[in-house]
Amino acid sequence: MDKKIIVTGANGQLGRQIAGMLAGEYELVKTDIADAGDIKSLDITDVDKVLKLAREVKPYAIINCAAYTAVDAQEKDVDMSYKINAIGPRNLAIASTDTGAKLVHISTDYVFTGDANKPYTEFDPTGPVSTYGKTKLAGEKFVETFADRFFTIRTAWLYGDGKNFVKTMLRLSETHDKVSVVDDQVGSPTSTYELAGAIRYLLPTDNYGLFHGTCEGSCSWADFTDEIFRLAGCHATVEHVSTQRYMEMNPQSAKRPAYSILDNYMLRLTSDYSFADWHDAIAKYIKEMK
Repeated sequence: MDKKIIVTGANGQLGRQIAGMLAGEYELVKTDIADAGDIKSLDITDVDKVLKLAREVKPYAIINCAAYTAVDAQEKDVDMSYKINAIGPRNLAIASTDTGAKLVHISTDYVFTGDANKPYTEFDPTGPVSTYGKTKLAGEKFVETFADRFFTIRTAWLYGDGKNFVKTMLRLSETHDKVSVVDDQVGSPTSTYELAGAIRYLLPTDNYGLFHGTCEGSCSWADFTDEIFRLAGCHATVEHVSTQRYMEMNPQSAKRPAYSILDNYMLRLTSDYSFADWHDAIAKYIKEMK
């Protein structure tokens, strides 16, 4: 294994999945904001620290799983949002070019307005409506500007090993007979296993550029919860509510895209790789949780 890969955000859901999937094929240098076991501390917002590590490691690739994802908090914490979601990717892109490494950068469906009537392709115009979306789009543009060889992958509704929607719903089902979930926001629930598989596939190729990477098919958050409860054998019921009604019960400061369905168009055009259907991916996840 002479190919080294720096993984940022290695203690997050996707970072853990990447580490587990690629450990036998590459030598991984795992980093996060704080030291933890075999994970090194790296502040991706500091270009000098990023360059220092990259020059020491001389990586084959850098996989950026680090992000500020607390959507509501970022409406009041705009500077930190730009530092982590925009400046961080810029620094990693600069380091990747400096060391000749490939860069894998993870982005989001939040770069779109969320008012489409058909799945978004990589060629559709962006228009983020939240600070999170705006800063993630800025990160994409920095990667495109400063990285020589990159794969930017937009994903959505991600769940894996860590804090996520699936685990939150299962936890609520233990103490509530009924859980209220919005039924007018639609997207494609995506497992970190499926996303990591796409990264693993793209990594050794020269098929660079912008990709969408979500599980096939779509549903509302409420439909997704119905399926989670069915698979887990939960007795709680799901109350389907509108976003307006949900926000009356649980005020939020950031606007969410109502329509988050991404079309993995570039993968279809340039490869034979495909994601699993979201039903199959969540079934696998729940089975492994049990």
